[in-house]
Amino acid sequence: MMETMHSTSAPTPPPAPHGGPLDALDRALVQALTLDGRASFARLAEVLEVSDQTVVRRYRRLRTTGLVRVVALPLGRRVGLFESWLRVQCAPDAALPVAEALARRPDIAWVTLNSGGTEIQCMTRARTRQERDTLLLEKLPRTRRVTGIAAHTILRKFFGGPEAWAGLDVLRPDQIAALERPPVEPGPERYALDETELALLSVLGQDGRAGYPELARATGLSESTARRRLERLREAGAVFFDVEIVPAHLGYEAEATLVLTVPPARLAEVGAAIGGHPEVPFAAAVTGAASLMAVVVCRDTDALYTYLTERIGAVPGIQQVELIPTLRTIKRAGMLVEDGRLVDPPPAP
Repeated sequence: MMETMHSTSAPTPPPAPHGGPLDALDRALVQALTLDGRASFARLAEVLEVSDQTVVRRYRRLRTTGLVRVVALPLGRRVGLFESWLRVQCAPDAALPVAEALARRPDIAWVTLNSGGTEIQCMTRARTRQERDTLLLEKLPRTRRVTGIAAHTILRKFFGGPEAWAGLDVLRPDQIAALERPPVEPGPERYALDETELALLSVLGQDGRAGYPELARATGLSESTARRRLERLREAGAVFFDVEIVPAHLGYEAEATLVLTVPPARLAEVGAAIGGHPEVPFAAAVTGAASLMAVVVCRDTDALYTYLTERIGAVPGIQQVELIPTLRTIKRAGMLVEDGRLVDPPPAP
């Protein structure tokens, strides 16, 4: 789910809710894929202690019905993406069409409708400063019925991306250890993706488990070379594999954005504390009047209230809190969301 780091010392997540179309084995398979999205079906079957055919059948059902999708995403800070969190204010009758138009852009992720349907939130992942500025300074301001735009640069992620969200808590510690890849510490230098790697990621951005024959056809490489190039990207910390799933399918019905005002001297401390909450799949320091934003996922509004009053209320250093409910998700990391199912976005023009 967003840019995130596996940790065997992660906090204990909230009790898994009941409901949703995924049973215990489905949840175990999804959690296994968050640990290694490219693990072979044979390896997954061995760790989950079921047959290969069972794992293949379960995964294909989850994918073809749009419940789960494994996608490969570049790590923004490593490959030099320009990442910003946008809050776009619209007239009520314009918000959905504008949100859908933004969702069709390949440089936009995580598009949601918020605040009574008059605010759009999204993340930009532009390859160049010019692409980002064209969107912010030209295209959005000229969009009919857009009444305001606030752009906040992502300064530091406290949780999100290669890290596994703690909302899934099915596997035993030994199963987690069997699948978890060693953490990668990206080097200080920017990793420049070449055209071959961009072609590789174009395929993996739609299906992170695409086979090496398909990757070879897309890149013009041999299968063995495509395998080596992908492994090099992973070892360099330039790409990670994310598991996209609509939280409601796991029984989590309440989503919101938390915007916190924190003094600079306490920002690292508060960010680390919020990023360690199992209810939070993404947390980052941002520019603007408020210095920290986080995505919050809870079972229901009662659980969200408890989280706000007991968990957030117990973190010292927070001066102001804004809680913005998510009314509808239009796009997750790379997939559009239609009727609660993940679907491929249309080809880029």
